[in-house]
Amino acid sequence: MRADSDAPAEGDAAADVDAPTEGDAATDRDATSSRDGPEAALDRARAAFRAGDPVCVHDFADREGETDLIYPAAAVTPAGVARMRNDAGGLICVAVDDQVADAFELPFLADALDHPAVDDNPEYDDRSSFSLPVNHRDTFTGITDEDRALTITELAAAAGAVASDPKAYTADDFAAEFRAPGHVHVLRGAPDLLADRAGHTELGLALAADVGAAPAVVVCEMLDDETGEALSPADAEAYAERHGIPYVEGATLIEQLA
Repeated sequence: MRADSDAPAEGDAAADVDAPTEGDAATDRDATSSRDGPEAALDRARAAFRAGDPVCVHDFADREGETDLIYPAAAVTPAGVARMRNDAGGLICVAVDDQVADAFELPFLADALDHPAVDDNPEYDDRSSFSLPVNHRDTFTGITDEDRALTITELAAAAGAVASDPKAYTADDFAAEFRAPGHVHVLRGAPDLLADRAGHTELGLALAADVGAAPAVVVCEMLDDETGEALSPADAEAYAERHGIPYVEGATLIEQLA
């Protein structure tokens, strides 16, 4: 499975994937699992986000049934991008809240495309949250770890500017900094977050709001190389424990933060 693979974690080609690395807690006391109970899991998730570290969040068995590796976007480094593509393997996206998306004048991607293939009616929800895929204008191809980390952190900075003053950042400012198409998919959070929608977009943004972080988070699905499916909750939790990453259920976030 991908999370147990021999791929180097956190950008260190010589690193053992099971050894603590950048973004990993240094001791077992910082790891969390379902055995700790929901309140302890949430407390550790909060502490991780405050420190700029990732959290593993499982949504619901009757929704996507996936665990995402979620970072506060402002803290993502090239090593963090490497971890997401090596250890998680899903699509690396930046979710921003509704106020930020409005300031950027970001459409839902399905609304912006005029093509007969457009069909935004997923089985797991009313619609997807995809908006524009972008690159920061200071990137080259946009796909390298360095380029994607720059795009991600600059999106977080722009989101933070909107959070401080909604009128201080406009669509023209966004276009001056970012170009589309690109290699980082931006997601629009629902207006009332978990009260409206229970996707990883909203789960991550609710956690960011709870700790006072910028309204921008990176989400990346954890996949299983052996089955080709989503990594099972048990295997995702085991990965989280090995790396000192908090693991929390979406139900816990909804119960405590909605």
